[in-house]
Amino acid sequence: MLSLFGVPVDAAYHVVSAFAQLLTPVAGGLATAAAIVVFTMAVRLMLLPLSYRATRGLASQARLLPQVQALQKRHAGQPDRLQREVAALYRQEGTGQLAGCLPALLQLPFFSVMYQLFRSGTIGGQPNGLLGHRLVDATLGSHWLSGPGPFSAQGAVFLGLFALLAIVAWVAPRVARATRPAEDAGPAGQAPALTRGLTRVLPFATLVVAAVMPLATGLYLLTTTTWTVAERAIIARIGRSSEPAPDTRPRPGSA
Repeated sequence: MLSLFGVPVDAAYHVVSAFAQLLTPVAGGLATAAAIVVFTMAVRLMLLPLSYRATRGLASQARLLPQVQALQKRHAGQPDRLQREVAALYRQEGTGQLAGCLPALLQLPFFSVMYQLFRSGTIGGQPNGLLGHRLVDATLGSHWLSGPGPFSAQGAVFLGLFALLAIVAWVAPRVARATRPAEDAGPAGQAPALTRGLTRVLPFATLVVAAVMPLATGLYLLTTTTWTVAERAIIARIGRSSEPAPDTRPRPGSA
């Protein structure tokens, strides 16, 4: 484990353990698995303002992309003039070139802490007690290809996890297409083939990670990716509802 995350990972461990104790009267043997889900959702909820700013910032950049490309063509060979014109465009629209990237980067330490917590065998020099608990017939520290193997009861738990991750991965690019501004689709109404292919394939990388990491990591991935898909759809809907309605009043001199 990176020493940089030692203290926050140790603190997160105690928080999840406390959640598990609180949930034990209700969830019984599934309390620790439920605590992982609750903790992940609590952190994502805490990061919601940053997620909102990141999503809206990326949407603004996509909306302004055609104008930026036009400026690049108009001022080709004039980098200083181009930089000034692009900066003025972003100022006019009330956004910035890092509007989507900076909030996303600020979330990375939190995700790193959670990832380390659910994959590390030791926390603060002691065994990670969370990984010794069970989710149905598999311990949270078990691996798909270890122990009884992929065709055991433990393997069945992993297969159920993989199925849920695959559903989320299938839904993710469809939500992305539905929430992407029209300007992001390109002049022909279609994103580049490479972009479309990566958008469809990359979400399935979570299955590869879950197949080689402890079950607790897979449970975290399932929770956080599901949250991301739902969050993106909701933020996009809020953004559309907050946009001013087009002015349909007849203009002077119009027929």
